[in-house]
Amino acid sequence: MNPIVRIQPRNADLGDGMLVRRTLPNRQQRMIGAWCFLDHAGPLQFEPGKGMHVGAHPHIGLQTFTWLIEGEVLHRDSLGNEQVIRPRQVNLMTAGHGTAHTEVSLRDGERLHAAQLWIALPPQHKDCAPAFDHYPVLPRWRDGGAELTLLAGRYRQREAPARIHSPLLGIDIACEEASELALELDPGFEYGLLPLVGKLGVDGEIIDTDELAYLGKGRRKLHLALPAGARVLFLGGEPFDEPVLMWWNFVGFGKADIAQAQAAWEQGDARFGTVGDGRTPRLVAPPLPWRDGNREARPA
Repeated sequence: MNPIVRIQPRNADLGDGMLVRRTLPNRQQRMIGAWCFLDHAGPLQFEPGKGMHVGAHPHIGLQTFTWLIEGEVLHRDSLGNEQVIRPRQVNLMTAGHGTAHTEVSLRDGERLHAAQLWIALPPQHKDCAPAFDHYPVLPRWRDGGAELTLLAGRYRQREAPARIHSPLLGIDIACEEASELALELDPGFEYGLLPLVGKLGVDGEIIDTDELAYLGKGRRKLHLALPAGARVLFLGGEPFDEPVLMWWNFVGFGKADIAQAQAAWEQGDARFGTVGDGRTPRLVAPPLPWRDGNREARPA
């Protein structure tokens, strides 16, 4: 059995008093299966007149995956979609060759609690046509004092509706009372656990809130101990065949992928379309982190 790798979060400021804790990508672990990015926002109470206001920004080579626990957020994209996501729902945007979107609180001054993830698209799908899907109903079941929600992939006889392109798993575990769970695992998957609220006991270790526990692969079973009120995000997936390159909001398989997308965004190219009437403020891409092809990109 692989020892647990404990990964500490780093803070990222999204503006308007909104700090998120980021655990993927990280120098210790870049991905869990195809999951390549993980931000935990909240739970937080915005001050009057403030909320989440993320301006228009582009993506390539990935799927954005939003799991909302508290609050209401309006998604708008360059495909013409406008969708409010509410608690216990998932938004999935497939960027593929390229799309842009905004994310804003439906009303300022309210609470927000969410997990924002990215799924790297495999090489054969990285340039697919962009798409957007909203999933208001997800498979749920109870195990003792815990409610489990299948966010992505398959678990036992259940299958989540999200359209994904790699073997992976996402489960939200929420405990009304202290619980011990025994989970069945696929030994070909690597796994990770992120406590969103409260702490988590696994393999005799206590994992703190916002500390990502990377379990590796080779396990067939997992025993968890959770206190009352705890909430845990459980992620897994088949290890990605090919290392991905991440920079800012882009995922690719080489510097050319990233550089071409960056230039297209800076030039207002039709590749990313227009969100709404085009008056939404656009985020400015940071300079590329390499010169003359001699320096590797680093995680955003």
